Amino acid sequence: MLENMPSQSIMAELLGQSLFEVWQALCLTIEEKYEMERVWNTGGKKWVYEYKYRRGGKTLCCLYAKSNCVGFLIIFGKEERAKFEAIRGSLSNAVCRQYDEAETYHDGKWIMFEPTDPAEFDDYMKLLAIKRKPNRK
Repeated sequence: MLENMPSQSIMAELLGQSLFEVWQALCLTIEEKYEMERVWNTGGKKWVYEYKYRRGGKTLCCLYAKSNCVGFLIIFGKEERAKFEAIRGSLSNAVCRQYDEAETYHDGKWIMFEPTDPAEFDDYMKLLAIKRKPNRK
């Protein structure tokens, strides 16, 4: 866990203004549907920051930030992958392709999206609903 979360100006400088707006819009979209604990971490080897949405010890999703790039990670377990297949027809080709190309590990399928605009946010929310039903009206 980070001692100090990055300021909006630091994030805007890191991501660039247009991607910072995408970051903010994605956070807002998630927070409209989910009441979650939010945790800032370092981003490991590939990213500068990780921003994790979790509740009850379970992670819903993570956002990642590095220079001029936003990452949005969802990890699906075995049962969640079956649920994905059930709604596959309602998702965009780009989201399905990203899912198909994602690596499957012993603990699940790690799907990393790199959003550049809000166009796929509706699909992202469908994916999050597979993991956990929204808990806000």
